[in-house]
Amino acid sequence: SKTADNSKTNKDRKIQQDNKQFDQHGGREVREKIQQHEQSVIQLSGNADDHQAKLPEPQSEQEIGNVRWNPRFDEKAYIAATALKEGEDAYKRNAFNQAECDKLPSDRGIPDTREYSVLNRSPPELLKEIILVDDFSDSASDGKLLRALPKVKTIRNNKREGLIRSRIRGADMAIGEVLTFLDSHCEVNEKWLEPLLSRVAENKTTVVSPIIDVIHMDTFSYIGSSADLKGGFGWNLNFRWDPMTSKQQSERSAHPTQPIKTPMIAGGLFSISKKWFIKSGKYDIGMDVWGGENLEISLRIWMCGGSLEIIPCSRVGHVFRKRHPYTFPGGGGFVFARNTRRAAEAWMDGYAKYYYQTEPGAKSVGYGDISDRLKLRETLKCKSFKWYLRNVYPELKVPGGGNEKFGEIRQKDKCLDSMGGKIGDKASTFPCHGGGGNQAGIKFIARYLEWIYAPDVKQIRQRDFCLSLGDTKGAQIPVVLMHCEGNAKLSSWQFVGKTIVNNILERCLSLSASGQIVAESCTESNANQEWHLNEL
Repeated sequence: SKTADNSKTNKDRKIQQDNKQFDQHGGREVREKIQQHEQSVIQLSGNADDHQAKLPEPQSEQEIGNVRWNPRFDEKAYIAATALKEGEDAYKRNAFNQAECDKLPSDRGIPDTREYSVLNRSPPELLKEIILVDDFSDSASDGKLLRALPKVKTIRNNKREGLIRSRIRGADMAIGEVLTFLDSHCEVNEKWLEPLLSRVAENKTTVVSPIIDVIHMDTFSYIGSSADLKGGFGWNLNFRWDPMTSKQQSERSAHPTQPIKTPMIAGGLFSISKKWFIKSGKYDIGMDVWGGENLEISLRIWMCGGSLEIIPCSRVGHVFRKRHPYTFPGGGGFVFARNTRRAAEAWMDGYAKYYYQTEPGAKSVGYGDISDRLKLRETLKCKSFKWYLRNVYPELKVPGGGNEKFGEIRQKDKCLDSMGGKIGDKASTFPCHGGGGNQAGIKFIARYLEWIYAPDVKQIRQRDFCLSLGDTKGAQIPVVLMHCEGNAKLSSWQFVGKTIVNNILERCLSLSASGQIVAESCTESNANQEWHLNEL
């Protein structure tokens, strides 16, 4: 109908406005990371249609073999209390389709994707309690209503704390021997808990994660994920799913139910011995809201005597949203960079420079005091990040074999700057900021003054862009940003004394009288052609 079409148009427009506002506060990078994470799960799992199954009918009360619902808890009344009003945006409150979510029974049938939810699908003798942490949400009544459920406890923060500190508070309150952390937008599959607890019982320092299936944020359809994936990251330190090597796939095909060693966990879903959680340092309480905590705990567990595993026999569905339904103080990009930098400075030793090479803007973000993390490393006698690369994550290669240099390319008080540009944009200069450092309180405005000089391949690059000749003719050839691959000759530079020379035309990088970065004929004692690489 016309009314329905108008409603849909208004909803789409509102979503676009919310996304635009989120992006303006630094959320674009965070949202793109979430989208890339969801797509990588589906793409690496194969065709999404191949993993969707017809959902079995929901179980009746008599068919549910585990914990019965408490008669005092009225599920329909609970849903009705927070139901959408006519014309209300279904995505505004939780960043997923609440209308579809509300239609589903709490014990709906889902395809068993092993080779919901927690109450219904967990053996009662193994489930001590369910602790729900209300992070100062808009509705304080939610927690009170949910207490009517068996084994459910709720606590409410007096102010907004974020995921990291909220999880610590919940863990401190827990009385069970094993902690299992789950995002609120999860749905556990059949017999999900037993394999996790069994593995922790075998080795108290092993942290285990289920295979994370995808619940579609619009339709809530359940999509099984591939079991041939491991958690990893690139030098931007963003989480990603890595396919197994051919050798690993061969070993796994012979033993498909064996635990999968993983360099990193996604972070939203895992089980850990409570004693080991406390001894190994819980979470970094200095991190804010969300982001970077899974990197920190992954490096810490491996380097300090533990291990991380994905358990193929455990499956949990997760709603991957395109945005966060909450705000970040200072913006999502700032918070994510600050948290990630805390992890890098605490655990990556000298290898943190490769993070700054990849994300130069992070150098301007203050990361606060990490002395407690450094003291923890000493107390637990943790291994080095070099050990981690050799023994846990050899697939993560050091750029340029470790021969690259990283820093500012200076001419007096001015530094070579890409201006955060895109392909084809001209390089320029900007007043040097001295390498950023831990400038607490500085606003997160990324200045692109740090460069990677790779002498082996004769490149000066930043992220995926290389300094390149914009032409091959003229007295003063503009110097621009180009993709590093496919432009080897135009992007070939090397330091010769105090000059930077393009190898194809033997032109020198120069600051022209008009302030432009150009390549022109090399002349002796020309101050405009003298550059210094200030390593950071």
